[in-house]
Amino acid sequence: MSDQNQPQGQINIELDEKTAEGTYSNLAIINHSASEFVVDYVCIMPGTPKAKVKSRIILTPQHAKRLLKALSENIHRYEMAHGEIKDTEQPAIPLSFGPAGQA
Repeated sequence: MSDQNQPQGQINIELDEKTAEGTYSNLAIINHSASEFVVDYVCIMPGTPKAKVKSRIILTPQHAKRLLKALSENIHRYEMAHGEIKDTEQPAIPLSFGPAGQA
């Protein structure tokens, strides 16, 4: 579809193969300043004392709130279709990232 045939207000979003594969994460660490939210996605393996951040997403506060709303709506729809998602107890993971910084 050419740009002139594209309806007003629509965005053409492309997804390359590498990005489409995704990156697995079982831990998200969220920090914020007055101007941004930073979400670090980590894959931590049992019995391994070290893990690396696999992906970092930086959001404005407005986009972080939109993400919260979108996740909430999608979780609600998922649970309506598949039943309640059980929140299992996870052991505390000691995290140390050094001194806290500000943007």
